[in-house]
Amino acid sequence: MKLAKNLERLGTETAFSVLAEAKKLEAQGKEMIHLGLGQPDFKTPQHIMDAAKKAIDDGHHGYVLANGILECRQAVTRKIKKLYNKDISPERVMIMPGGKPTMYYAIQMIGEPGAEIVHPTPGFPIYESMINYTGAKAVAYDLTEDKDLKFNPEKILSLITDKTRLVILINPNNPTGSFVEKPVIDYFAKELEKHPHVTILSDEIYSRQIFDYKEMPSFFHYEALKDRLIVLEGWSKAYSMTGWRLGWSYWPKEMVAHVNKLLINSVSCVNAAAQFAGIAALDGPDDSINDMLDKFTLRRNLIHKGLNDLPGIECSLPGGAFYAFPKVKGTGMTGSEFCKKAMHEAGVAIVPGTAFGKTCQDYVRFSFAASRDNIQQALENIGKMLSK
Repeated sequence: MKLAKNLERLGTETAFSVLAEAKKLEAQGKEMIHLGLGQPDFKTPQHIMDAAKKAIDDGHHGYVLANGILECRQAVTRKIKKLYNKDISPERVMIMPGGKPTMYYAIQMIGEPGAEIVHPTPGFPIYESMINYTGAKAVAYDLTEDKDLKFNPEKILSLITDKTRLVILINPNNPTGSFVEKPVIDYFAKELEKHPHVTILSDEIYSRQIFDYKEMPSFFHYEALKDRLIVLEGWSKAYSMTGWRLGWSYWPKEMVAHVNKLLINSVSCVNAAAQFAGIAALDGPDDSINDMLDKFTLRRNLIHKGLNDLPGIECSLPGGAFYAFPKVKGTGMTGSEFCKKAMHEAGVAIVPGTAFGKTCQDYVRFSFAASRDNIQQALENIGKMLSK
C-alpha cells in the first residue's frame, strides 16, 4: 500500500497514550490516579442534557446545515454580546464537532510550503502537527523563557516576517495554565495592526476558567483585527461536554465559504441534538460554570502548594484552565523519566512536557480536573516516590 508522504509529518496527542498505558496497568491490578487528560470531572448540567433529550423526542434526527443550525449560531452571538458587549454576525459563526476541527481547517487553509505559522511551545500539540502536515514552517515562541510561562508579545512580533501567514495564541494556556492579562493583550493587538498580512487564531476554549476574578481579554474586543481573526471556542471545557464533540468558531468573512466546503467534504454537520443542548447551555444559567470555577480554584491552590513543597520541583501559579506545569529538573530526572516513574511507582498518570514542545524536557503537566482527595493522594504518592 502506498500512502501520502505528508502523513509522516502528522503528530498525535500524548495524553491519550498516557491514558491507554494507565488503563493497561489498572487492568493488571495497579491502582491509578488519573491526572493526565484535560477534561472536567463534572457531569454535564441537567438542563443541557434535558435539551438534548427533548430534541431527540421532538424528531431532530436528520442532517442540518454544515455550518450549524441558525438557532445555535444565534445563541453564540447572544453569549458574545452578554460576555463582551460585542455584536457578531451568525453568518461568521461555524458550529464544529469540537475544537480541533477549527485548528485543522484554519491551518489547512493557510499553511503550505513557503508559508510560516507562528505558534506557542509548549502548546496544544495539534498546532505543530497540522503546521508540519501542510508543509508550512512551524515557528515557535518559547514560553519556558518566562518564569511564569507567559508569552512575550515582543518575542512573537520579532518572529513575524513577510512569509508569516498565521499567528496562533491560546489564553489561558494549555498545558501551562498561564494567563496573560488584558493590558498586555491590548498592547499586542495594537502592534498586530502593523502586520495586515497576518491572520490571528485565538484559542479561547478556556475563557470561562480564569482564576482570581480576572477579565478574559478576548480578541473580540479588537475591531481593527476583526477581518483577519479566527476565534476558537466551544462547550467542552466550560460546560463539561468534552465527549459531546461540540464547538464553535468565528471566521473572517472571506474564509467562511471555504470552511463551509471543508465541513461538507468531511463531517457534513454536527448532530442536531447536540446543537440544541448547546443552545440550552449558552442561554441557560451560569451556575455550573461558577461552581466548577470555585472547585478548580481550591484544587489549583492545593496542587500549586503541594508541588512546590516537593523536593526538586518548581511550579508557577496557574492563572486559568486546569493545568499545572511544574519544572522537575531538580529531581535529577527529565520530564519523561519523572512521568514513567510516577506512573509505575506512584500510581499517578501525568503527561511529559515534551508532549507539548521540544523545549519542555524538564517539565510535566498535571491536570487538576480531579477531586481534591485524589490530588492530595497523588502528591503524597509522588512525595514518597521522591524520598526513596
